[in-house]
Amino acid sequence: MLPQETRILTIVQPDDWHLHLRDGDVLNSTVPQAAKQFKRAIIMPNLRPPITTTEQAAQYRQRILDSLPENAEFEPLMTLYLTDNTRPAEIRRAKESGIVHGVKLYPAGATTNSDAGVTSLDNCIETLEEMQKQGIPLLMHGEVTDPDVDIFDREAVFIDKVLVPLRKKLPDLKIVFEHITTKTAAQYVATAEGYIGATVTPHHLLFNRNSLFVGGIRPHYYCLPVLKREENRQALLKAVSHKNTRFFAGTDSAPHARHTKESTCGCAGCYTASHALELYVQAFEEIGELDKLEWFTSINGPKFYNLSVNRNKVTLIKEKWQIPEELPFGENKVVPLMAGEFLQWKLG
Repeated sequence: MLPQETRILTIVQPDDWHLHLRDGDVLNSTVPQAAKQFKRAIIMPNLRPPITTTEQAAQYRQRILDSLPENAEFEPLMTLYLTDNTRPAEIRRAKESGIVHGVKLYPAGATTNSDAGVTSLDNCIETLEEMQKQGIPLLMHGEVTDPDVDIFDREAVFIDKVLVPLRKKLPDLKIVFEHITTKTAAQYVATAEGYIGATVTPHHLLFNRNSLFVGGIRPHYYCLPVLKREENRQALLKAVSHKNTRFFAGTDSAPHARHTKESTCGCAGCYTASHALELYVQAFEEIGELDKLEWFTSINGPKFYNLSVNRNKVTLIKEKWQIPEELPFGENKVVPLMAGEFLQWKLG
């Protein structure tokens, strides 16, 4: 454990294993902000239209690279969007490309831009078998979409009805349980057999569902999976603060223009890419586990994805600073999580 008076923290440069950058002119805003924080990032494919082929992934990757500031070092790790029609041949092309590092499962209707998602895994078994053979991870948005299931229970039901049966059928398929939010999910990932990991966001480590309603409805705290009870937040903090290599940082930073969040049907997603590492530090400091931060942000993810750990280091300084009220987002503005509030650590 680091001494309480620690004011400078140096760690291996982190990666973000779950990031939304969007597309078009907004890349000139989102890409530089992410590149200041992370060396690499798993890029989500839920664009309109979604990234369903290796060729589309390569084109999107180039657009991201073209949006990087001069001399910035940032590697986008691409993914494909799994549909009922994804064929095993596409998985082989993805593996051969060297740029595709995962295939994303969105249950149809589960979150933003998931309309083209999978209606039943039974439609994808041959493709999933090919992923198992090729060693390409399945990145799962772990919620059922049955309207009869309470929104706060959708993750736990997903484990029983989808995840466990799939893993029995394909025990060697590598799986990332994305942005877990519950005690149930944390316990499952920590103890399950086989190839499974999980990403955890900064907002699910820092906030419970009360934060959605402090002083009124707060749309910029609305995300999917939705924030949960305090007991679940505490379970996540416990999970990430142990040197269990199955848990790693994935911000699920999801930018939306301000007017689309502050509307009668606001979009789901918290924007954290500009200050994600500082948010993670705040969470680890809250529980007195700053010495475990580097494992979670910088080591566990590369180990799971069979990639080398970054060589560069970054330094955080204990210095109070204010999060901007809004940030550029193409022709619009995006409101970052905790806008206008203060953080106690700043990336040097």
